[in-house]
Amino acid sequence: MNPLDDASLLALIKNPVTREKGYRLLVTNYQKQVYGVIRKMVIIHEDADDITQNTFVKAFKHIDKFKGDASLFTWLYRIAVNESLNFLKKKKKHDFFTLENHEKRMASYLDTSPYIDGNDIQRLLQKILLKLPEKQRLVFNMKYFEDLSYDQIGEITQTSIGALKASYHHAVKKIEKEINGD
Repeated sequence: MNPLDDASLLALIKNPVTREKGYRLLVTNYQKQVYGVIRKMVIIHEDADDITQNTFVKAFKHIDKFKGDASLFTWLYRIAVNESLNFLKKKKKHDFFTLENHEKRMASYLDTSPYIDGNDIQRLLQKILLKLPEKQRLVFNMKYFEDLSYDQIGEITQTSIGALKASYHHAVKKIEKEINGD
């Protein structure tokens, strides 16, 4: 099945007769991408799964507030990013984790989880990314892994393109430094 454009999805969702079908198609069209951005932020599969579900629940509850000034993709990503960042803040506060302990826990998960596949280089990159500040990690993930443009990332994060380019540049430099052992 080909993904529907935003206007068609919204028309289905806004019609009480086809609302449920519209929601199902919205999830089908965007779940993989939304899960991907969340997973790269929170690492742990079960957490990413829960946050993905929360993202779509929040989107469903607030679909009437969607203005259409951005794409549904951008709007969902914005919700997913905010949900991920809020989750990480709550997790650190609730578990009384220092940033270093949190990084070690996530790195350990990368080594032992059956949900993580990939070779040693990919695991190393993921571990290095855990050391980045959340905003830099988010921008790097969206630019490098998701191949989003700075315009798209700017819409999602509501950040200026200049600040995004700086975040990405700093992230790349820190990654290079870690890989080179400097």
